Amino acid sequence: MKKITQLLIVLFVTTTIAQDDLNDLLAAGIEDAKRFSTSYLLPATDGLAYGINNGWANNAKSPKKYGVELSIIGNAGFIKDEKKSFVLNVNDYENIRFQDNSPSKVVATALGHNDPDVTVIVTYDDPIFGNQEVELTLPTGIGAANVNLLPTAYLQGSFSVFKGTQIKGRFFPKVETEDAKIGLYGLGIQQEFTSWLPADKVFPVAISGLIAYTHLDGSYDFTSTNVVDGENQQVQTNVNSMLYQLIVGTKLKVINFYGSVGYIDAKTTTDLLGTYVVSNDVLFSEEIVDPFSIESTTQGVIITLGANLKLGFFGLNASYAIAEFDSATLGINFRF
Repeated sequence: MKKITQLLIVLFVTTTIAQDDLNDLLAAGIEDAKRFSTSYLLPATDGLAYGINNGWANNAKSPKKYGVELSIIGNAGFIKDEKKSFVLNVNDYENIRFQDNSPSKVVATALGHNDPDVTVIVTYDDPIFGNQEVELTLPTGIGAANVNLLPTAYLQGSFSVFKGTQIKGRFFPKVETEDAKIGLYGLGIQQEFTSWLPADKVFPVAISGLIAYTHLDGSYDFTSTNVVDGENQQVQTNVNSMLYQLIVGTKLKVINFYGSVGYIDAKTTTDLLGTYVVSNDVLFSEEIVDPFSIESTTQGVIITLGANLKLGFFGLNASYAIAEFDSATLGINFRF
């Protein structure tokens, strides 16, 4: 469970590099550390943003008035090869260069894996000895464990307050495993436009629109790991996203098919917090407080195809989403 939780939080560089590595990365300068971390984390935060927006709708047809639906939803996002690496151009950095003086190299993101290891030379300013150099092995990602999926899961409920109108909510209870925490909640509204038609019961298809907000927050406290001397060292990640979706589907009694076109607009903030005492283990020592915050936006189109099976109060739905991160979703539904 801890591995899954850390994956969902998209744990930062600090969870995958050794003590001296984080020390040296911060010694290279806050701007260099932030620039590298942004490129390293971006594909993972994008994947997470897409994952938490899947599964909001499993049918274009709204339930009866005052109808209730409770669902358990699981989603798996597929990691594409191009999301596993990025080009590190040394001209973009002030104090980092490759050992062989290459101008650029392809290195792993948080979703990839460096094989073999990639080493860079970090230059830092020692107040006594002047410019000093140290070797730093760049962090690898979850690809080192042969992980090619980004999983998300949540509980979801809906209530039909009016004819054709559903109020929806989703929730992933705050899970805490050792030093990691993660939680999710969201709120949405789905309106079946065809329910407004005078002859909606004989109309062959249902057409709906959905707007939904989702928030995910996670944190990982690694003070006790002694990665770098200091206090209250932790990573905090917050994702806030909006989904706008148009859904079209059949109106059969037992099995229905649906398709949708949606657009997500998400903002992710990852903060490296706490106090870090960076040193060269001899004389040089510098205290850094709350080193930096990384912000990124994720925007894109999602095309979804799915099917919904209804057997009395019990139902199943499955869908596949085509997007920057393709994904498969499976839901178990209970209708009352």
